[in-house]
Formats: sequence, C-alpha cells, structure tokens
Amino acid sequence: MMSNDNSQLVYSTDSGRIDQSQATEQVPQGDGVVRIKMERKGRKGKGAMVITGLGLDAKALKTLAGELKKKMGCGGAVKGFDIEIQGDDRDKLKVLLEKHQYKVKLAGG
Repeated sequence: MMSNDNSQLVYSTDSGRIDQSQATEQVPQGDGVVRIKMERKGRKGKGAMVITGLGLDAKALKTLAGELKKKMGCGGAVKGFDIEIQGDDRDKLKVLLEKHQYKVKLAGG
C-alpha cells in the first residue's frame, strides 16, 4: 500500500464507510424584537406576511407556524428560520404573537 500525506481514507473494510460529521445550523439570535413584514415580490401580486427574529430551532418553528396557521385560518410555511403566513392581516398576527410573550413590531410595506 502506498503512503501519501495528501491522501484521505474514503472506505475501509475494517469499519465500513466513514461518515462526515453533520454540521448543525446555528439559530440566529436577533435583538429580541419579532418583526412582521409584508412581502409581495416573486408571488405574482399575492402577499405573504414574513415573521423574522423568533430565535427558535426548526422543530419549535414548525410547531408555532402550525398554531398560527390554524388561528389565522390560512396557509403558510417555514423557510429557513422565518415563518411565512399567507394573507395580509398583520394586526391579528401581532396580537397572536404577543400572547406568546414576544415583543412585536410591524415592519415594511
């Protein structure tokens, strides 16, 4: 067997495949203020409210998004560390988030 300092073990019959360690995504910590902004770009004129700055992990974001979608009576999705809710009723969404003890600001158009 040849020895080379630049070589890297890819497969070995002794221990099987060597897995690379999975890098976990860091949850972005904001300034403590949750912002709700209205976005219409790239949606063919239909708007969606985007909630940013929650500082929750992926599982907690999905749970919160599901609860907000049920109470708002509309669809939505979790993209990255943001929650997108369809429609334009930011005042109702602000009240719902304030019940969860978040400090909320309405941002953007």
